[in-house]
Order: sequence, then structure tokens, then C-alpha cells
Amino acid sequence: MADVPQAEIDPTGVFKYVLIRVHSKEDGDDSEIDIVRGYSWAEYHADIYDKISGQLEKGGVLDCECVGGGRIKHNPAAKKIHIYGYSMGFGRANHSVSMEKLKIRYPEYEVTWDNEGY
Repeated sequence: MADVPQAEIDPTGVFKYVLIRVHSKEDGDDSEIDIVRGYSWAEYHADIYDKISGQLEKGGVLDCECVGGGRIKHNPAAKKIHIYGYSMGFGRANHSVSMEKLKIRYPEYEVTWDNEGY
């Protein structure tokens, strides 16, 4: 799982995102990580989860579960990322966890979150 990026989002814009918990299925390995994925091509949060979980589970050693979703506003010119809202299908992600993942990926950015909006 060390080679699974903790955060991948589109380079700019406002888009849906999901927080996915990735579990190891290997014997004796109970490790898990949370990853953030957000893309403007997704009409639904499930579109992102289905694509990413399919890719990660393909090898048979990882298992995925979606632990929530929301929206991201990514403004690279201002070096700001704002996380908010929720997913109708998966519920609200723990935006503070998503924020920490994005701060690691974008250390020079101001990353904020709130539970307002859809």
C-alpha cells in the first residue's frame, strides 16, 4: 500500500471527491490507509469510487470501502483548497482527515474545510 498516493485531485476547479479506506487482504497484514480522490469528470461520487476501487482491487491484495464524500474547490493560483459538503450516496466524509491528506500532497497550500453546502 506504500505506493498508493494518499491524495489525487484535479489541478483546478470545483468537483466531487470521495474518501476511500484501503485495506490489505494479505495474511497477517491488518494495515489500512485513507485516500482522497477528486475529479471533475465524475457526475456522481460513486463514479469516482467505482473507478478507483476497481483499479486498486484488481490485484487481489487490496480491498476498498468508501467512507464518505463531498466537494473540493481547488484554486491553484491562490494556492487554496477548500473541502465541504457531502455525498448523497456515501454520506459526509470526515473532512478533517481529507484535509490532512491534502496538506501532505500540497504543503504550500492553505487547506480548509467546513460542513456547509452540498
